[in-house]
Amino acid sequence: MSVTRILPRAGGEAAERRGRLDADRLGQSVGVLPVLVLLVVVMGFAAPNFLTVDNFWEVTRQVSVNAILAMGVTFVIMTAGIDLSVGSVLGVAAMVALLLADGGSPPLLSLAAALAAGAAIGLLNGLLVSRLRLASFIVTLAALTYGRGLVYVGTDGSTVTPPEVGFAWLGSGTVGDVPVPVIVMVVVFALLWFLLNRTVFGLRVRAVGGNEEAARLSGVPVKRVLTRVYVVSGLCAGIAGLILAARLQSAAPDLGAGYELNAIAAVVLGGTSLMGGRGSLVGTLVGAMIIGVLSNGLVLMDVPSFWQQLIQGVVILVAVVADRLRTVARES
Repeated sequence: MSVTRILPRAGGEAAERRGRLDADRLGQSVGVLPVLVLLVVVMGFAAPNFLTVDNFWEVTRQVSVNAILAMGVTFVIMTAGIDLSVGSVLGVAAMVALLLADGGSPPLLSLAAALAAGAAIGLLNGLLVSRLRLASFIVTLAALTYGRGLVYVGTDGSTVTPPEVGFAWLGSGTVGDVPVPVIVMVVVFALLWFLLNRTVFGLRVRAVGGNEEAARLSGVPVKRVLTRVYVVSGLCAGIAGLILAARLQSAAPDLGAGYELNAIAAVVLGGTSLMGGRGSLVGTLVGAMIIGVLSNGLVLMDVPSFWQQLIQGVVILVAVVADRLRTVARES
């Protein structure tokens, strides 16, 4: 029996079920969209220069890194796992790219090596979770720690600042008025959306998250699926690290520290269930936009940084609670 048995085959019943699934995913996607719209309206009145074209592109540029991180984490959380390592993986990827640039390596080599570093840590996380059946929380917490240690060792505790960064366009370039990081974010989103919603792998991710044992009995290669979702997360962290390294053209030892919390917050805000099996990349993107809009608006309003953290935490909590109440009301 294969994973395709989890969903009905083509036909009237299949089309009806597919329609219900699409409607459910749409509900997940737009669950917190009203919060985003409300935030934009409030910031438009309260924050000076918020509703300007320049600030719009600045917000989307700032959101791009967290959104890409969160998209990768979405795959992991949909399998009922967690990835706490993405902030450190981002730092490792940035360090690798800039150390190679500092040594005069071609830009393509720097980019490839950074992505390989991210994928390698993701692969190690996935193998430990899938093959040794270790808890994802422990595995990725350890990766967060040793990844940060790798950055400190690799940089000797100092900031890496190459005289020339051949891929600087990746962080600060534009195509017309559109920042390159925003284009990269859209491309990553499109590829991952297709992977999750239009491929067998996406079906398997949902199946494993919904009921791992049932998925295994249905013929789903659970270990392979679990390994691959962590590789996806590692690759996304590598891409985010490259964008940040290109924008700053430097890599401090603590680059990316704490980013994993914002990424997980964006995923949860977007309606992805921490219990697995249910999630949406569109929702994750909306969640990342909420965090980005809130942060940008508070900065424009000159709100002190310690108040910003408090306000962001309260808004995230209220949004998640409201979405949960809306979901319960819809299911009852």
